[in-house]
Amino acid sequence: MAHFAEIDNNNQVVRVLKVDNLKCVDAEGNEHEETGVEFLRSLYGEKSNWVQTSYNEKKRRIFAGKGYIYLPEQDIFVPPSPWPSWTLNRSAGKWVAPSPEPEHNEERESTRWSEDDQKWYVEEDTALAEIEDWKRQQSE
Repeated sequence: MAHFAEIDNNNQVVRVLKVDNLKCVDAEGNEHEETGVEFLRSLYGEKSNWVQTSYNEKKRRIFAGKGYIYLPEQDIFVPPSPWPSWTLNRSAGKWVAPSPEPEHNEERESTRWSEDDQKWYVEEDTALAEIEDWKRQQSE
């Protein structure tokens, strides 16, 4: 199955539909995105806008979902903003917090963004600490 995202005038994904691979094949038996787009337009109208997306991330970086944004200049999808204060770095294709994430020990700490405080918090990764405690107990 092929998957196609319907894109609105703001480049936001409205829905993602499955299309039988045979509907994406031309007369010579070659699969083409445009053939799938033509098939969907025959069903949903010539003015509908469709872009193929892929679970295996071979097309457009990530699999699109409802609410995702299509960046035509980069030919990629990006997920919705994780927080209202974050801005989209279009050239990098990712959301950026108002302040940079602080340095931290990634093996023992994690970071958490607080939208209310507009800042990052570094927290001990309790799951790792629990695993280390368990390992210590097993070796005793």
